[in-house]
Amino acid sequence: MAGQFEATVEVDRPIEEVFAFLADGGNDPKFSPRVLRIEKAPPGPTAVGTVFTSTVKDAGMKTGRQFRITDLVAPTTVRWAEISKNIVTATAGGYDLEALGGNRTRVRIFNTLEGHGLGKLLVGFALSAARKDADAFGQRIKAAVEAS
Repeated sequence: MAGQFEATVEVDRPIEEVFAFLADGGNDPKFSPRVLRIEKAPPGPTAVGTVFTSTVKDAGMKTGRQFRITDLVAPTTVRWAEISKNIVTATAGGYDLEALGGNRTRVRIFNTLEGHGLGKLLVGFALSAARKDADAFGQRIKAAVEAS
């Protein structure tokens, strides 16, 4: 079973600033408390093929995660796919950005979660938790971008 969660939020920053902040996965710990550490390879600006490797804490367990950037179109689109092998993975995810005028930007974040092995039994719980937190997650993104 696979499923998606998403959130949409309006950020009081120009689209170019929002894109730059979100395309830099190193900023993820500023709005995602589950991300304990994150590294990027290769060094330099984020591009298609960049891999972010992180340690996250979900449901009290630490796991390693790797996400590859699959599409990057400044200043509107960031897409990723999880390449690590975990029981629940984000097979696809991304940000869609839209300039609203007045230096405001609409941000839509989404992730498609899929279970593997035992994860097929757990993915429903993961989706439920992610959907329950989606609006708060969007607000954390807003606060982090506006504070940068």
